[in-house]
Amino acid sequence: MFNQSETTTVFLIVLVALAILIWGYNRAKAYGKLGILAWLQSVVLMAPWLVFFGLFAAGIYINLVGILFLIVASVGFYIYLGKRLRAEGQDIILREKAAQRLKEQEQSTSPENTPSLTNAEMAIVPEVLPIPEEDLKLIKSIFSIDTFFATETISYQEGAIFKGNLRGEADAVYERLSEKLKGHFVDKYRLFLVEGTEGKPVVIVLPSSVDPKPSTLAQKNLALVLLVATIVTTLEAVGLLLGFDLFSNWTRYQEAIPLSLGIWGVLFAHEIGHRLLAKRHNLRLSFPFFLPTWQLGAFGAITRFESLIPNRSALFDVAFAGPALGGIISLILLITGLILSQPGSLFQVPTPFFQGSILVGSLAKVVLGEQLQQSIIDVHPLTIIGWLGLMINALNLLPAGQLDGGRIVQAIYGRKTARRATIATLAVLGIVTLINPENSIPLYWAVVIIFLQRDLERPSLNELTEPDDARAAWGLLILFLMLATLIPLSPSLAGKLGIGG
Repeated sequence: MFNQSETTTVFLIVLVALAILIWGYNRAKAYGKLGILAWLQSVVLMAPWLVFFGLFAAGIYINLVGILFLIVASVGFYIYLGKRLRAEGQDIILREKAAQRLKEQEQSTSPENTPSLTNAEMAIVPEVLPIPEEDLKLIKSIFSIDTFFATETISYQEGAIFKGNLRGEADAVYERLSEKLKGHFVDKYRLFLVEGTEGKPVVIVLPSSVDPKPSTLAQKNLALVLLVATIVTTLEAVGLLLGFDLFSNWTRYQEAIPLSLGIWGVLFAHEIGHRLLAKRHNLRLSFPFFLPTWQLGAFGAITRFESLIPNRSALFDVAFAGPALGGIISLILLITGLILSQPGSLFQVPTPFFQGSILVGSLAKVVLGEQLQQSIIDVHPLTIIGWLGLMINALNLLPAGQLDGGRIVQAIYGRKTARRATIATLAVLGIVTLINPENSIPLYWAVVIIFLQRDLERPSLNELTEPDDARAAWGLLILFLMLATLIPLSPSLAGKLGIGG
């Protein structure tokens, strides 16, 4: 039986999971059958992991064949729902678009609703606008009654905010407005379609001089210094795993290189994932600023966007690709290491090692089985490398600021939710630091977030169009796996599951 603290923990996890599912359902049902099918897709995608960890928490674990069956079944059902979604949704979308256009045409042709030339002129707040008057007239000419009907112009930074009414789908309106603006000025101005402070769509026009700037020579030199420092700290961390201090035994650095290559491989896979998707969306990224540490060798890297992000889907893709590729590589290394582990393997680790993560512990139980009841277990080096890689990727998925997790939350749920998630993450890191002051990692990440990554990513050019439901489902899945990696098993629960004597 669970003790009181474990019962409370399990209850809270179940409560949070139910709250997320109910919130997603309420959000989806507003779109009718189409929304429900999309919601079911996200549930199906996460179902194997929810079932697996739910059974695991209850003391029931399934083997690799069972896991593969759950994954294959969920993928098949996901594809089936996707076909239903396209079949059911196509007619609905077409009917809604037709009805909306007919309504707009009726309103525009109605005498009482057709604005006169005087009413169509935009009110300008009596202040000096930073945009030249001739440019401002041309900018105002791009607006129309069938795209964005502007009613007020307000000075903003080096450009202007145009308040008004959106008269069409955000992505289509943005494309038409940006093409007209480019036709007048080429690359002199940038157009942003975002949500204003009053919760209504607004257009912001800024000069291209405010575009993100390429890294300076000093920043590139800093990135190089951090890379060298990360190489050194990785060699030191691996040296400690092998039982020697690199700084006291520099001549033994070659012994640490093979395992260090595994950590470097995970780090570079993470960065390659970012850059592959950035190239797909024609986005430039800065040099990675690696974060060296003695505990894991490295905590990943900080990477800035050096170009404007076209939409929230592009932001999601770039943020998701890094930890996804790095996590897959780490997971493969971990599972391979567990399979290759046998008596006489290089590392001998105490059983509590596998209690430090729900994900690692559950996979170890599936592969190693009864061996986990021993006090000391011989494991292959790839097991350690895979575990370190999962930790590095999971820490970068914390939903805060400009971390990968923060960017994913911002892309899916918007800036308000991302801002709240950042505050909640900092609060949780602070609480964990107070509860377990011996573990310096939560405090380290709280400092990194506060001083380097607390600000949200800059708004996309089209901030109104949300990513599709498939991206939302993948985002929820990777955030769920992040929690499963970082949350440890309690010793008593691990004992009941056969992890430890």
